[in-house]
Amino acid sequence: MDVHISLHGRGDLAAQVYRQLLDAILDGRLRSGERLPPTRDLARGLEISRNTVALAYDRLVADGFLVGRAGAGTFVSAEPVRGRAAPKGVVRPRPVWDDLPLPQPMTPARYDFRAGVPDPRLFPMETWRRLVARELRVSAAGYGDPAGHEPLRAAISRHIGLSRSVHAGPDDVLITNGAQQALDLIGRVLIEPGAVVAVEEPGYPPARLLFRSLGARVAGVRVDGEGIDVTAIPGEARVVYVTPSHQFPLGTPMSLARRAALLAWAERRRAVVIEDDYDSEFRFGERPLEPLQSLDRAGRVIYVGSFSKTLLPMLRLGFLVAPASLAPALRAARQLSDWHGELPTQAALARFIDEGLLARHIRKATREYAARHAMIAEALAGDDRLLPVPSTAGLHLCARLAPDVSVRPVPELAVESLEAYYGGSTPEPGLVLGYGGIGRDAIPEGLRLLRSAMRRERFS
Repeated sequence: MDVHISLHGRGDLAAQVYRQLLDAILDGRLRSGERLPPTRDLARGLEISRNTVALAYDRLVADGFLVGRAGAGTFVSAEPVRGRAAPKGVVRPRPVWDDLPLPQPMTPARYDFRAGVPDPRLFPMETWRRLVARELRVSAAGYGDPAGHEPLRAAISRHIGLSRSVHAGPDDVLITNGAQQALDLIGRVLIEPGAVVAVEEPGYPPARLLFRSLGARVAGVRVDGEGIDVTAIPGEARVVYVTPSHQFPLGTPMSLARRAALLAWAERRRAVVIEDDYDSEFRFGERPLEPLQSLDRAGRVIYVGSFSKTLLPMLRLGFLVAPASLAPALRAARQLSDWHGELPTQAALARFIDEGLLARHIRKATREYAARHAMIAEALAGDDRLLPVPSTAGLHLCARLAPDVSVRPVPELAVESLEAYYGGSTPEPGLVLGYGGIGRDAIPEGLRLLRSAMRRERFS
């Protein structure tokens, strides 16, 4: 292993070597059992005598930090070495980061009803490995277009044109690392510090928190049975974020009348509407309404899509379709943030779409998710403690709790509360039940545990 050592001046070089090696061991950069360079090689690299390096090594051996093995070399002691903590420092982030909640890791649960998690067992992994391996063999090295792999942009424009009636050519599509990066790029381009961004209430927490982190004043706007209440959007809002096809988390679609009202509002106010179509691929009934993007005649809608729910979250693939007036700035923002995504993965997805594999996977997954949705919806309908919210798409459904019902935690059960999706207003008690992370065979027992966890409160 190469070890970086900086020598200053000519005084007590052995002490300098000793101190820097000791620092590397205590900091954990040199770990127990790792082999140090031979004294001759290190001395040659530092342009000092071998005896100087040997003296430093001998002192570390005597102190118990190194051990010499005849014929093998010098190694960091196998005894545990307590690493030194990095200095806490005095530099502070912007105040907004003191208030934003830290992301929590997802701990495994035997009965996992968390929302937004697709079933990896449905994904054709072997086919995907073959496509990626092929692209790794043929892909050219070097930097790519910040907008993404051109064949993938063309494939996506065809796919969303056929499946969702989105009007877009390849030049209108920008590939991102999931929908969250798409929102980040849009925010960088459009949101001034202090600007008002309207979001649905209840709504998608990561979007709300992202806009806050960019310095926006986020206003939650209530959602009813037709979607976001356009009359309640603050007049000073310049960006409105919505999930019209399958409202997150309630699951209801935005009515056609409400869509028209939102577009008219955006044109009057010279605002931008971000349409997040996060899991509209999975539909179990009812003909889908036209996306806002296809109804927009003024060029005020940015359409955001993701393959994290359709395929796998680990692939980190999403896209946005923006009006031509925003395309140059969005491309520049992508280049400045991380230049471009993984081109072999993008090329593999282009083939996955063009060969009809995506459409086949969606048909197969939709049948499975429809069966799970029906099982849960039927079970919830028979429990007077819950009021299911009608939903015919996606990877989750929502149910409101009766006023006198609470849910206690159960270690084997992972279920989300509706209250967690509110940002400021008084939350409504309820449950958000995903069915991508739990198989049909586990749903009955999971629901039994859920029913046992619900209890009615007695009020005096």
